[in-house]
Amino acid sequence: MSSAGRRVRRAVLGVVAGAALAGLLSVTAAVAAPLAAADRAAPTARTDIYIKDVDGDVGLQPHPLNPLWASPDIKVCPTPVECATSQNPIVGITNYIFVKLRNPGPYGAGTSFGTLHVYRTTPGGGATWPAHWTHIGAATVAANAGVTTVTIPWTGVPGPGHFCLLARWVSDTDPMVAEGPDISTNTRNNNNIAWRNVDSVRLSAGETNPAVRPFAIGNSLRVPSANDLVFEATQPLQGIGGRVVVDLGPELFERWRAGGAVGTGVRAVGRTQVEIVEPTRASLGNLRLNPGERVEFSLLFSATTASDREIAFNVTQFGPDASGAKRTDLGGVQYLISSVKR
Repeated sequence: MSSAGRRVRRAVLGVVAGAALAGLLSVTAAVAAPLAAADRAAPTARTDIYIKDVDGDVGLQPHPLNPLWASPDIKVCPTPVECATSQNPIVGITNYIFVKLRNPGPYGAGTSFGTLHVYRTTPGGGATWPAHWTHIGAATVAANAGVTTVTIPWTGVPGPGHFCLLARWVSDTDPMVAEGPDISTNTRNNNNIAWRNVDSVRLSAGETNPAVRPFAIGNSLRVPSANDLVFEATQPLQGIGGRVVVDLGPELFERWRAGGAVGTGVRAVGRTQVEIVEPTRASLGNLRLNPGERVEFSLLFSATTASDREIAFNVTQFGPDASGAKRTDLGGVQYLISSVKR
């Protein structure tokens, strides 16, 4: 080939290569532009729904408020019409769970699309997520600005009808910060998770058979743990001739004894039972639990005198959690005790 021919060929190749490069750049720019725009829009697309853990909760993640397990935004009612005050579910019929979704929280704005899930477990603390939780139902909704109340039917409520409830709002634009096995850590760190453990105890004054309620303590860790139970009343139970007996059962009672029978304001009254004798605050300590274990026992309530007052009696499990805290609130139950004439 002549030198002139080679020059022409190089010129043609240069033009073709330049055109190809220009085409490649134009395609790249066309693809990149929407991605860049999407990236710029992402912060404004973030939505934030929150469900109150306590009355003063404004959606901060995490927050220091307690107790985590008495959410005012979860309510159980016997009819599809929302009741004024949450009630214990009635066994064997369809009950209805009402959950309030609050929009916006502090980390986003705009209508949020997602699914609200509700779960149940035995009342108490230390329930490992998700192993100890049973799904009740779900509803997919659009949560606009303000408060959206979601109703989930609860069919076939099993006996004895006493449960902890957990609500989780799952949305692509409102992701969880993180979730692990410790439900108290999950609830504190995620404003779209809420927990309600409230049980009404309606006593007949002078009734010889006590009202029995289940309670469970658990260990979500992979190592053994030592745990405490704390019992607190808003006013002395003696005002209604009230009595609370903790029936730990043979195994847990023996563990308590082996751990030194640590306790305040309590006394052993039987082979497996401990009575709460301090009017407003008592405790059982050094209850050893194996990794992943959850142990159920019973609380026995009775009263001799009728009263028009309702007494809040809180039972809380304290122990180590997955975040490394040595003694934190792992969950509990608020029992609302009333005593009426037989």
